[in-house]
Formats: sequence, structure tokens, C-alpha cells
Amino acid sequence: MTITYDIAKRDETLADRGLDFAHAEAVCAGRTLTHADVRLDYGEASFVTAGRLRGRIVMVVWTPRGTARRIISMRQANEREIKEFGPILG
Repeated sequence: MTITYDIAKRDETLADRGLDFAHAEAVCAGRTLTHADVRLDYGEASFVTAGRLRGRIVMVVWTPRGTARRIISMRQANEREIKEFGPILG
């Protein structure tokens, strides 16, 4: 799977949250839960994937671009998400 992202947004997320978009491929390579984000009309399909990165549950928001996944955002899961997804993700 090919991962793409905006370099400036990656740098901002790395500085603010300590998460690197470059590691999104590792998140997606493991056990994941993905659902379409239909809360708003973003003008393109948007998906949220929960997965593990170094033992932590993280949430990756992405959109398909051809055969690639364009990363939009990445953050640590909140307490509700940890309780909901933790048992499923193992």
C-alpha cells in the first residue's frame, strides 16, 4: 500500500502530537477497524482507521487517491475509542 501526505501537515502533527504520517503504513498493516466518515460532505470519500502503533491505539483519517491512501490526520485514540476498539484490535 502506498501512503501519501502533505509534508507541512505531517510536520505539524509530528510536532503537536508526536505522531508521524510516515508510520501510517505500519498502522494499516496490522489489525484495523475502518469506517467511512460521513459526518460531513468533504467533497471526497473519507475514512477513519483505528489501529495500533507501538502498542497505542491511533486514529488515521485518510482518503483514497488512486491506489494510494492520502493521510489527512492522525491522532491518539481517546478513552472512549480505546474502550471500544481495544478489545477488538487486541
